Amino acid sequence: MKVLSFFATAAALWLGAGAAVLAEPAYPAKPVTIVAAYPPGGTVDLLSRVLSQKLGADWKQTVIVENRAGASGIIGSQYVAKQPADGYTLMVVPITHVTNSSLFAKVPYDPIEDFTPISMLAASPLMLVTNNSFPAKNVRELVALAKANPGRFNCGSGGNGTSQHLACELFKSTTKVDIKHVPYKGNAAAMTDVMGGQIEMLFDQMATAVPHVRAGGVRAIAVTSAKRSPAMPDVPTVAESGFPGFETTAWFGIVGPRGMPKDVVDRINASVRKALARPEVQKLLGAQGLELTPSSPEQFRDTLKSEMVKWASVIKQAGITIE
Repeated sequence: MKVLSFFATAAALWLGAGAAVLAEPAYPAKPVTIVAAYPPGGTVDLLSRVLSQKLGADWKQTVIVENRAGASGIIGSQYVAKQPADGYTLMVVPITHVTNSSLFAKVPYDPIEDFTPISMLAASPLMLVTNNSFPAKNVRELVALAKANPGRFNCGSGGNGTSQHLACELFKSTTKVDIKHVPYKGNAAAMTDVMGGQIEMLFDQMATAVPHVRAGGVRAIAVTSAKRSPAMPDVPTVAESGFPGFETTAWFGIVGPRGMPKDVVDRINASVRKALARPEVQKLLGAQGLELTPSSPEQFRDTLKSEMVKWASVIKQAGITIE
């Protein structure tokens, strides 16, 4: 009888433990936070809020956006890197996530190893625009004019180390022209000076450049993607304008802290794909010049690594540093 009692007790304990495991709530069992390491109003913030709405509806759970802006995204990224790897803190990242380590003397995290890649989200080419009085009407004419007048022309950007700045430096190294980079405190100020003729050109994101082009305020010279943008199909690429291989996009993805469980990563990845496939999301983000590019976690990790290597070379060659 004692033997039977022992086995009965053991079986009860085993069944109880199994029931506890089965009873454990599936992810997400509580509110999820998406950190936007940039101020409200930009593309990172827009993507974060679109995802928060669609993921929240899919999961029937609260998903909030928390802006932790500062230091080119470093403040928000450092915060996320230190959070529990349980999937309840996520972050939308742009290209600066991998370029900051080359731009700043010290970054308090590793952009690859200290985060779990979940999916690419979207990419957008930049558009090279000039003021309407600038003599060059295409890339070939611009390069020829710049080579004939080294150091005379200015290329604006929204600030040192931004995607606009890096596109300008890549253009300079690819075409072998001497053009001066002029950093501004934001894209809007740079665009204002292009329209006013204070500077000659600017690589700007499609979302902000296209309205000015359509209004006649600036001239579109080229886009920086490998293929023409559906938003402006009549504007050629830099590559097809005589400089094959030139390509750069402003891309965005979603990550979490290092060490997230695979089943949680797969759950979020599937929900992100579902959100980006919704017609209303495609319409909204497509109007901003964004091409939706969901990926596997492995593909996104490969992108992060290749982009880090690519831009480290450009930054080193251009001698760009940020204090």
